[in-house]
Amino acid sequence: MAIDNKKNNQTLDAEEMLSRSETFIEKNKKAIIGAIAAIVIIVAGVIIYKNYIKEPKEKAANEAIFKGQNYFQAQQYELALNGDSIDFIGFAKAAKEYSGTAAGELANYYAGICLARTGKYQEAISYLEKFDTGDRFITPAAKAAMGNCYAYLENYEKAASLLTEAAKMSDSFSVSPIWLRQAGEIYEKMGKKAEALNAYQTIKDKYSASYIAQDIDKYIERAK
Repeated sequence: MAIDNKKNNQTLDAEEMLSRSETFIEKNKKAIIGAIAAIVIIVAGVIIYKNYIKEPKEKAANEAIFKGQNYFQAQQYELALNGDSIDFIGFAKAAKEYSGTAAGELANYYAGICLARTGKYQEAISYLEKFDTGDRFITPAAKAAMGNCYAYLENYEKAASLLTEAAKMSDSFSVSPIWLRQAGEIYEKMGKKAEALNAYQTIKDKYSASYIAQDIDKYIERAK
């Protein structure tokens, strides 16, 4: 009998819970329907954005900068930057029109380098500062390019700092020693021998197999 009573109690509890749930749903059905609708709208929005906005925009952005890369490689920096008035809008315009895409980010980098190559260093910095994809190859290159721009503008402290940061971020035998030596030479120009020595010593200790390290001892001796 006790078992039957227990079963009856469980049944009543279940029925009571069900009744409460039904009452809750009935009282709050508008809010619940609204919440479900909102979730559906959000999910649909993500799918639509990805399939019908983001991916086509990425494709259009890639197509937009393709010809510019050819101009850039041919060292036709003005055409690469501003376009050819035929079928290429220029990296400067592409960076703005396709902001938020990977190709748009890359257009910032190209625009910055084009401006630097034509001696417009402050304008170059404004584009290069916008470029930061976290890519371990191009992002350090953008920082190093900014460093060189600051050096031309005679802001040596900023230049050396960016070059050192780029070298550390890249951690590459091919480019890190180059940027460290540049930083060291700038520090020497500023009279900061300790900082210069640290840059040169890093080349010797960490990148001894690089061609830059072959004559690094003379730089070390000079900075002592």
